[in-house]
Amino acid sequence: MKPSPVPEFAIVGHPNEGKSSVVSTLAEDDSVRISPTPGETIQCQTFPVTIDGREVIRFIDTPGFQNPKQTLQWMRGYAGPDTHMVAVFRQVHADRPDFRDDVELFLPVERGAGIIYVVDGSRPLRGVDRAEMEILRLTGRPRMAIINCKENETGYIDQWKSEFRKHFNAIRVFNAHKATYAERISLLENLKNIDQDWQPALETVISAFKKDWEYRNSRTAEILCALLEKCLTHAISRNFTENADEGAARKALQEKYNQDIADMEQEAHRKIRRLFKHNIFSVDLPPQSILHEELFNERTWQLLGLTPTQLITAAGLGGAAVGALVDLAAHGLTFGIFSAIGGLAGAGWAALGGAEQLAKTKVVGMNLGGLQIQVGPLGNIQFFYILLDRALIYYSHVINWAHGRRGLPASRESHAKAVTKAGFATEWDDSAKRICTGFFKAVKGGEDPRHDARRQAMKAFIMNILNGISRSERPYGLVFGNDRK
Repeated sequence: MKPSPVPEFAIVGHPNEGKSSVVSTLAEDDSVRISPTPGETIQCQTFPVTIDGREVIRFIDTPGFQNPKQTLQWMRGYAGPDTHMVAVFRQVHADRPDFRDDVELFLPVERGAGIIYVVDGSRPLRGVDRAEMEILRLTGRPRMAIINCKENETGYIDQWKSEFRKHFNAIRVFNAHKATYAERISLLENLKNIDQDWQPALETVISAFKKDWEYRNSRTAEILCALLEKCLTHAISRNFTENADEGAARKALQEKYNQDIADMEQEAHRKIRRLFKHNIFSVDLPPQSILHEELFNERTWQLLGLTPTQLITAAGLGGAAVGALVDLAAHGLTFGIFSAIGGLAGAGWAALGGAEQLAKTKVVGMNLGGLQIQVGPLGNIQFFYILLDRALIYYSHVINWAHGRRGLPASRESHAKAVTKAGFATEWDDSAKRICTGFFKAVKGGEDPRHDARRQAMKAFIMNILNGISRSERPYGLVFGNDRK
């Protein structure tokens, strides 16, 4: 059989070792059927990776080995040309029900696919595993072994590695349920070394993956800039009759405004999720994630955004107005929005910004028989940082949510005492805050001639943050307070 011009890898192994999860994660395809029941995969199924309309690599999910010891016995007794062994095995055993899965799993190997052998490294090595390894060695195909620990037990990994070194060109510990983007790229880098003849094709694949990822990050940065602009300029107003309860009217309008902002945030998050190919299954937040808290929740404002001291510095960097005067919050609490004074004096007011009062609720006009009340646009730069923090945390979780994962434990840890800032913004230097303040002022300034330049600077800054998150092999910025390491 003539080899495919597109690099092709058969994911093989014993039933219920996590093969389908590995396929789903490597192909970024959550349509791959994953089941805890052994033997669910009975036919080979190909999952191509397509970038810019071009198929760059294929991963093939296969049935698990059915009769490895007898298969190995047959192969050891085979006397024909080595290059024909797999094809002859499939022909000889095609009508044998007891070899049905073995015949099927060798189909992509017969046509020239490379081999990725998957084992559950949380269990000890068995004789049947050694038989499977020897079978794959006898095929002569380029091959990598993946240790996919389905449980937290790692005490057997050295035993697996020692045995793998006798049979495989490359070995990789790879948890298909937790693999980050950086770990997926690292696996592909390892994969290109399993055979010198495969290196040019796989280098092209890796380059395509990286360029596509850069494009996704660029689109994400655009989504986040648009979200910030939309939220910072959003305002709503309503007419009320003269007999209306003004306090209740203000509260209802404030709640509507808050919901509008939350909806805008959720829509941006949905766009990011689709951009990273999470199309079928939801991306479940870790139990301890700050994103479980609502945007306007006091806990969110304690843990995200800048510290009061950082807010003073950030607001003072521009030496100009960045906010509005104090007003009453929708829920009856008083929080400073901050004064449009300029310099450090105005920045001092900025540090008093709070979660409850995100936009002024005010009477903007009278009409026949009633009044008009308006909420927004908001003038609190802390809100800008919190909204951006939440988006970056969500991005970090999405890109590191392996497609082979299906759900998380429902339990949720308590972090009631954690008060340390847990987001990204608190770690930014003055030059970063200057970019953010410039963009904030350009958006709030209406027809600012510097808007486009400041927007481009903001997008480039966000892109740099996204690239840094992508390079990390550990999900970052996902948890409450002091738990982030």
